[in-house]
Amino acid sequence: MQNNHNSRRKFLGQLSCAAIGYTTLYNSVLNLKAINALAAATGALDKDYKALVCINLSGGNDSYNMLVPTSTSEYNTYQNVRSNLALSRNELLNLQVRNTPGRTFGLHPAMTGLQNLFNQRKASFISNIGTLIDPLTAQDFYNNNNTIALPLGLFSHSDQSQHWQTGIPQTRTNIGWAGRMSDLIKDMNTEDKISMNLSLSGTNILETGNEVIEYVIDPREGSIGIRDYRPDNMYDQFNIAKTQAIDSMLGQQYHDAFEKTYMDVIRNGRDGHLKFKGALDQGPVINTQFSDNYLSDSMKMIARTISVHEELGFKRQVFYVDFYGWDHHDEVLNNQNGMLSDVSAAVSEFHQAMEQLGLSDQVTTFCISEFGRTLTSNGNGTDHAWGGNVFVAGGAVNGGNIFGQYPDLALNGPLNIYEGTVIPTTPVDTYFAELALWMGVRKSDLNFVIPNIGNFYNVQSSNAPIGFLKL
Repeated sequence: MQNNHNSRRKFLGQLSCAAIGYTTLYNSVLNLKAINALAAATGALDKDYKALVCINLSGGNDSYNMLVPTSTSEYNTYQNVRSNLALSRNELLNLQVRNTPGRTFGLHPAMTGLQNLFNQRKASFISNIGTLIDPLTAQDFYNNNNTIALPLGLFSHSDQSQHWQTGIPQTRTNIGWAGRMSDLIKDMNTEDKISMNLSLSGTNILETGNEVIEYVIDPREGSIGIRDYRPDNMYDQFNIAKTQAIDSMLGQQYHDAFEKTYMDVIRNGRDGHLKFKGALDQGPVINTQFSDNYLSDSMKMIARTISVHEELGFKRQVFYVDFYGWDHHDEVLNNQNGMLSDVSAAVSEFHQAMEQLGLSDQVTTFCISEFGRTLTSNGNGTDHAWGGNVFVAGGAVNGGNIFGQYPDLALNGPLNIYEGTVIPTTPVDTYFAELALWMGVRKSDLNFVIPNIGNFYNVQSSNAPIGFLKL
């Protein structure tokens, strides 16, 4: 896995938008007016720093082996339905759940770090979450006569991954919910050459807005910049010649509109790279010992970047990491042992780093995955399904809880379709809405960030959409 991630990282780095800056080259007048109006409405936002860190378990995580019921009757149902994929009750890690009286739960045995965070009330789970357009029952699904819309391309990797990142499952779009959120609140930052949205995994939909796109950084090197542009290495004749040539080209005045726009973008990219690299080089030492793998490397780079947010001029940031490879149609048990261990360790290590920096209450880590997987085994793995479980971690989390409704796993359960596919009861909309509110988006602007939120949550309510964050 590590070699594949390293090769992919180098490839993505070569395609990086890091040297291009972050301002898109087009915006309609209508969009500009709408965004400016909404941004003006958020002028009273809190000025303290906050960041979101998204870990995408892309491929579809089998999350009913990540979070498992351990009450006697529920575990027996789980064991019967999952058959050869069921984990032993004795090896599950006990969770001290605060809000499920009469029900107990355990965590996958490879996730000791996340277990510790949960039991320290620094992490929680949201259960049976998925893409929905309207609330839906199994009867609605089977009797569907177009009165209740279903997500477009249900069970499709590409469609469901897109819908989780856009929050609009009834259509295909390349504008993400975090991008729309950033369009509203980016003016809280003073930096205009580096996006508030940073990706450790190349381009993505989640962070793409009408005005904002991601700034791509490498998990080990940070900002990549223009190849061979090295103003800090003026002893090498090749670097001297190329750096001077680039500076000369960028220093000229261009009258053609397209040339000028292009050169402005390249110039902003150069200046942003130099500023980012300079801040990172002078940043504090992160004492936390991170594991040696792609995900932990990414989380360490995020920690280093957060440590210099003041030097970079940021009050708000969003980070994205794609930890791919969860499409386990085969060998799900063996694959999850290693991959869930990496996830748990990386999240725990990152939280330790945030505590060292004194920012653990101001940084929230959350995970997404395009869908859950079937409860039933296909022999040695599981197939594409729908509802699943996700975790969220950080000092701002109302920790030690399982939010949403953990479903009845019986094959004749009220939410069970297609022999082991569970209809979600918590929409991704309320998940993302709560994250957006925590970042400072006003409830009156939620409809812009999460267009379907009104189908599941009254934006005039005094209650939180779910309640997993301290708003």
